[in-house]
Amino acid sequence: MSSPSVTMAVWSSAWLSGAAAADDVLDALQDWAELHEVVAVDENLAASLEIPVRGEPGGVPTVLLAALRRAGVDGGRLVMPAPGDVRGLGGASAFATEAVRAGEAVVLSNLGVVPERVAEGIVRWAVFEVAQATPPPNVPLGEAEHELTGAMRVAAGMLLELGVAKQRTGVREELQARVAERTKARWPAGMPQRALRVLQRAAEVSAILGLAMEDEPGGALSASAALKRAEALRPLFSAVRTARCAAVADAVRALSDHAGRL
Repeated sequence: MSSPSVTMAVWSSAWLSGAAAADDVLDALQDWAELHEVVAVDENLAASLEIPVRGEPGGVPTVLLAALRRAGVDGGRLVMPAPGDVRGLGGASAFATEAVRAGEAVVLSNLGVVPERVAEGIVRWAVFEVAQATPPPNVPLGEAEHELTGAMRVAAGMLLELGVAKQRTGVREELQARVAERTKARWPAGMPQRALRVLQRAAEVSAILGLAMEDEPGGALSASAALKRAEALRPLFSAVRTARCAAVADAVRALSDHAGRL
């Protein structure tokens, strides 16, 4: 598992292609929070989608799924923007701002959906109308996997260089627990194995990077050292984002093909 948006992109696409039931989507989202609610960011969009407007109690995700079906949407696209990297967001907009803040979103035709954890056990999905954005260049899954494998070696070396293992007792067990938590997920029937493998590897690299970014016990790391560490790890975070987007794109294509053969 990597993010709520990965789950939403894969499972909503599976439902739209007929490879999953609406209840399957809801069950998969439970891995992230007990309650998910959906709101539109303005009244016109709320009226056209027949979902509550932001500021009112949210609707259930199946209401959004029904709206997507009525609109003829056939699949979703994962975006994982970061400051300085806003490809695929359709330019400056309220959607782009919130997607960058969240670090993730799903684009479904002319709609952008951004998750926000508003309270313990509650994720709210804000729906925006977006311009028909040109998708970022499609990175082949094999290329993304190769880059991610290299990133994992570099990240592991960075842990040694930073002395994380020396600073934290039981770091190996802690890392294993983080990886287990991040890879705990359910996927639709027909999910391609290579995409699953890349998502698993991305979760492993992300767990390593999470450890590497944390302050050492006592907070003794200087500001300059923290900045240097963040700069060194930035390409690795980018490799994780690229790999996740490539894996989701591959999964959405495969699920659509799988449904077409049923």
